[in-house]
Amino acid sequence: MLNWRRRVAIRDHLAEANLFARRAIVGLVCVVLACIILALNMRSLQVDKHQDYQTRADGNRIKVLPIPPNRGLIYDRFGRILAENTSFYSLEIIPEEVQDLDKLLSQIQQLIALEDEVIEDFRRQVKQQRRKFKPVVVESRLTEEEAAIIAVNQHKMPGAYLEARLKRHYPYGELTTHALGYVAKINRRDADTLEMEGKKANYEGTFDIGKLGVERYYEDLLHGQVGYQEVEVNNRGRPIRTLSEQPPVPGQDLVLNLDIEMQKLAREQLGERRGAVVVLDAKNNGILALYSNPSYDPNLFVHGISSKNYKALLNNRSRPLINRATQGRYPPASTIKPHIGLLGLDEKLITTKTRIWDPGYYQIKDIEHKYRDWKSWGHGWVDIYRAIEESCDVYYYDLAVRLGMDKISEFMTRFGFGELTGIDIHEETSATMPSRDWKYGRFRQPWYAGDTVSIGIGQGYWTATPLQLATATSVLGNEGQYYEPKLLKATRTQTGELPIPAQDRRPVEIENERNWQIIKTAMQGVVEKPTGSGFAAFKGVNYEAAGKTGTAQVIAIAQDEEYDAEAIEEKYRDNALYVGFAPVAEPRISVAVIIENAGGGGKNAAPVARAMMDYYFQNYPFQEYPSQEFPSQNYSTQEYPEEYPETFQ
Repeated sequence: MLNWRRRVAIRDHLAEANLFARRAIVGLVCVVLACIILALNMRSLQVDKHQDYQTRADGNRIKVLPIPPNRGLIYDRFGRILAENTSFYSLEIIPEEVQDLDKLLSQIQQLIALEDEVIEDFRRQVKQQRRKFKPVVVESRLTEEEAAIIAVNQHKMPGAYLEARLKRHYPYGELTTHALGYVAKINRRDADTLEMEGKKANYEGTFDIGKLGVERYYEDLLHGQVGYQEVEVNNRGRPIRTLSEQPPVPGQDLVLNLDIEMQKLAREQLGERRGAVVVLDAKNNGILALYSNPSYDPNLFVHGISSKNYKALLNNRSRPLINRATQGRYPPASTIKPHIGLLGLDEKLITTKTRIWDPGYYQIKDIEHKYRDWKSWGHGWVDIYRAIEESCDVYYYDLAVRLGMDKISEFMTRFGFGELTGIDIHEETSATMPSRDWKYGRFRQPWYAGDTVSIGIGQGYWTATPLQLATATSVLGNEGQYYEPKLLKATRTQTGELPIPAQDRRPVEIENERNWQIIKTAMQGVVEKPTGSGFAAFKGVNYEAAGKTGTAQVIAIAQDEEYDAEAIEEKYRDNALYVGFAPVAEPRISVAVIIENAGGGGKNAAPVARAMMDYYFQNYPFQEYPSQEFPSQNYSTQEYPEEYPETFQ
């Protein structure tokens, strides 16, 4: 009995010992496995993922800050600065660093005066911003006193920062607006465009972008390349030292063909009158002057124009926001008579001996309506010279009908009418060079002979911009040589100045080259002959000039009514136009002038053109060009016979 109990006790003891041993082995295995896993995990953390965690750790103390490039400057052709960068203080807020935005704004308003519109604009930008870690400008025009107040109290306003930045400034204000345009804040549309074009990274830290004119057209040249700065920051996110830096590449400076003194002269000549002046270097169509009146101060838009000021510009009846030089669509009136005369010569429908009797009106066969000449009693016998010199309407009524609209439209398109000129700004319209197809597509109506009659004197459906007129006049003066008008003359970098070559288009070719000289001689008679429509304005000039006046009707006058400028509203009065070039043989300058509702192109527009030419020849050195053989100009004093064998009606 005793042995049995002993055997049972020994068996239980052995079972417990075996259980303990198994547990010990399992525990040891677990410890070993845990050590292995821990070792592998430590290796992963310290070796495999070292760089990742090191970067995360550095991210808590290191920031990469963009360094925006300085925007390129803009100069006129003589080195006078037209667009510069001036320093200013800006108050900015980083939304993600602010716990109570309303409280912060209230603190700021207690320190400096902020208009409600400024606060509303700031809140709008914060809502639209996707990246809350990027600063949003509250006020970008702090005075030195306001900047000092903010600096003293900045420690009480976490998330608010005082920054010293550069801002665009246009020293000549409204004088250059329609040519240079302006820069303004990057809005949502701009940001989306930059992202779509893959340029968004290059605009980190940049707040402004070109909106109009040269500033917009040459944005890529002016902006430059963004740089970066790696800095160590404290627990409040403020930089304490710079670790590395990649400097930005500044934008290129631009040298324009513009002469700012000529711009001033254009403004002085127009005065309070609405209109535009375009002056081209006839040798390459570089734009010496491009002025639209009235204008506005572009500096208003740089810092953010107030809604009050913007509404005032929008509601201004004189429409200062419109660039009349490139967007104004006006009937070209008699300024295109030389071009139509050239077409008539080239088509052999007229010669220098062909004359027409002008009784003061023109009638289409079997039509009772009379198309009146500006001179009610008529010009009598008229040839191509007198038709241009005295601006005879009847001569061109008849010639246009004989040519037909198809030929006129095709020929005038070759001079650039109805097309964009190629100027290096985006704000331009092609205006309208009508045709049969154009009228049917627009009005679902056929083309009538009466439509062609009006086209003969640059009226009816035909519209053109002053820049188109200046370009077409330059092409005529240069006898078909065609260059696109350009504002940019050269780019300037640290390595030097790079001239921009003139961009030519297909020249206007005619069958008989002598016809160019015939038309140029007739245009010379406009300003040199006592009967010329521009004689009074150009009397006494010491250079050979050629030109053409124009008076464009704004409203139609009934058959039995007389035009009386004093009896109608000012906005319905005729427009005054003038186009011209000089010297006649080899033009150096081409000019186009339009003055709205002034009437009398020879009386009002021609004196403006002369002032521009006088300035040019007084200030621009040029060589004496050899005289060129022109047809006889003794046509004004000839006695015309009652009948002439080449007369047409």
